[in-house]
Amino acid sequence: MTRPVYRCTACFAELKQWQGQCLKCKAWGTVKEVAGTRDKKKGGLAPEAVNLPTSLEDLDPEHDRNLSTGSEAVDSLLGQGIPPGTVLLLSGEPGMGKSTFLLQLATRLHQIGQKGLYVSGEESLGQIRQRSQRLGLLEHGPLVLNTTSCEDILAVLNDFSPAALVVDSVQTMHTDSAEGIPGSVSQVRAVASLLVEAVKRAGIVLFLVGHVTKGGQIAGPKLLEHMVDTVLYLEGDKQHLFRIIRVVKNRFGPTSNILVLKMMDKGLVIVNDPSTFFLEARDPSLSGSALIMAREGHKSFVIEVQSLVSRSFLTLPRRTALGLDTNRLNLLLAIAEKKLSLKLSQMDIYAKVGGGLKIEEPSLDLGLTAAILSSYFDRCLPEKGVFWGEVDLNGQVRPVVGHEERLRQARMLKYSPIICPDGPGSREEDSGRDLIPIRNILDLPRKLFGKRAVRPEDGPAANP
Repeated sequence: MTRPVYRCTACFAELKQWQGQCLKCKAWGTVKEVAGTRDKKKGGLAPEAVNLPTSLEDLDPEHDRNLSTGSEAVDSLLGQGIPPGTVLLLSGEPGMGKSTFLLQLATRLHQIGQKGLYVSGEESLGQIRQRSQRLGLLEHGPLVLNTTSCEDILAVLNDFSPAALVVDSVQTMHTDSAEGIPGSVSQVRAVASLLVEAVKRAGIVLFLVGHVTKGGQIAGPKLLEHMVDTVLYLEGDKQHLFRIIRVVKNRFGPTSNILVLKMMDKGLVIVNDPSTFFLEARDPSLSGSALIMAREGHKSFVIEVQSLVSRSFLTLPRRTALGLDTNRLNLLLAIAEKKLSLKLSQMDIYAKVGGGLKIEEPSLDLGLTAAILSSYFDRCLPEKGVFWGEVDLNGQVRPVVGHEERLRQARMLKYSPIICPDGPGSREEDSGRDLIPIRNILDLPRKLFGKRAVRPEDGPAANP
């Protein structure tokens, strides 16, 4: 059903009937009839009228109301809910749980009264039903659709008008308006353009699942990341139970936030307090292990970094890093050998972040250096000691972002001693005896192991 629409060509105000004078700007002879629109009360989604500018103050305030996912943790991750018309792209390696997470999210939306539509181009309806039954979501599950046609999705949107749409995945969809096979650059660009335009006009939240390449980048044109409002990465190690959703881009909320999840029999479970989640089964009596107060987004949590230093029998000693940048490891080894006079050139050195995590922030430097020293001297570090700080090329330990928050979190978890950069708020006379401020890594062996740190095979004369 259509109805005539009249707009003022001067102020673009919309009127229900023709007037000689615009009721808003009082201009004469400016009211013109434009193309008709569908009656939104009958379920229409997009106006058929020519798209004209409008005043922001004339917009319905209801458009500003964010959609809640039904999970406080997910809402906080995205910035207190999701604005209508937002397009989110969730990417990750195969088997990480992208489909499971979005099926759980669509079910949660359905349970709180928000109509959700889950479209899969990878699984049949029977397979989706089996997975829902295994996860315990069958009774209150969302509407599901199996198709690879973008036109089918657009037709369903006109009929059902869901609050949220999940498309799994964008690489499996195709449209008749573009050439190429599903997953090609032209098809991915065309499908994404049609879906984004439709949901923006209708105020529907769209979740797109994206594949990744061998290099870990989102498959398809780079334009895809620019078209969406939010880019999420689901990371983790298939051999571990945990998963991390990392916010890489977010137009309507904070970036670099993370959400820690745990893979269980009933799907992905949110870890509300990840402060010590990655320290399970840790033995503090072993050398080469250090605790680091890491920070991702607005959350600070403790992780374990491990190091193994052993005499090499190879012409070129090995340097291996898991969960951290190998170049960062080589840099710290060069600084330690230069400033501390350690004999590391003939040593095999391995380093890893516990739990399969990947950490890139510079606060890792001080803790990794301490773990290397602990393994080199075969001396364990304090059981509840925690580290953070950046080490520059001169061996100086520099402050990092979020120092006060890390310090507050460490004390709340009763970690002591706290080894951190020297500076305002971290001096012993100002902040308590649980702090060990470090200005240069030259002070690190003495404050960790006493005046003399000796390797067992070097004998009593060794002194760095």
